[in-house]
Amino acid sequence: MVAAAGDAGKADIAGRLGIESGMVVQELGWDSDVDEEIRNAVEERCGDDLVDEDSDEVVDVVLLWWRDGDGDLADALIGAGTPLTESGVVWVLTPKTGRPGHVEPSEIAEAAPTAGLSQTSNVSVSEDWAGARLVAPRAAKSRR
Repeated sequence: MVAAAGDAGKADIAGRLGIESGMVVQELGWDSDVDEEIRNAVEERCGDDLVDEDSDEVVDVVLLWWRDGDGDLADALIGAGTPLTESGVVWVLTPKTGRPGHVEPSEIAEAAPTAGLSQTSNVSVSEDWAGARLVAPRAAKSRR
């Protein structure tokens, strides 16, 4: 099967998020506004369904869909970091500037250290969503 150019772009996003075959990926903050194509690309790349917030599995990656008004981001990040492997990653996915629910990047930058995480990079994951990559400081140091 040949993928259309748009499909290839979505699959590349899963790769840019660092998703690899066999990874366990947890999704938090799902709502009707999330980008289903991104979710599907991540599931296809890791080879399994995303696990939800009720899972007690240890995970490699957490996708946290976050919008302005969702509550305390630091608290959400503390919870998101709990099931992570030592080298795990939390991606905070937020609506882009000008979109309903947009979160200022400074809010993520301020909440991350409170949760014991460091921000390492940002990516555009779709037309409407941006992602901020957060890791535990020990994981950030081991990758340098």
